[in-house]
Amino acid sequence: MPCLYITTNVNLSGVDKDPIFSEATKAVATIIGKPEHYVMVIIKGGVDIQFNGNKEAAAYAEVVSMGGINKEVKRNLIHKLGSIMDEKLSIPRTRFFLKVYDTTSATDRSRSKL
Repeated sequence: MPCLYITTNVNLSGVDKDPIFSEATKAVATIIGKPEHYVMVIIKGGVDIQFNGNKEAAAYAEVVSMGGINKEVKRNLIHKLGSIMDEKLSIPRTRFFLKVYDTTSATDRSRSKL
């Protein structure tokens, strides 16, 4: 089950988050190749974030998935989720950081015979 956790310093009270949830869910599912009903999206706003020495609109997000992650998937997630943050929350793509983690890679390494 892929999980997308978005943290931003943008105050989200009064913001319609439903379009963000639906677009982010669809993006993660499509790009990783998992069914939408397996995707979890969490959005937390109003968090103290400083980036590049200032507190202008910024966001940090993490995608955690069991499989389906490679370099191309990472690039596509960064591009698409960055676009959603820009369009829906006016967070410039240059102030959006995404961490992508494949939980199976740790398991695969532990089975390695190196």
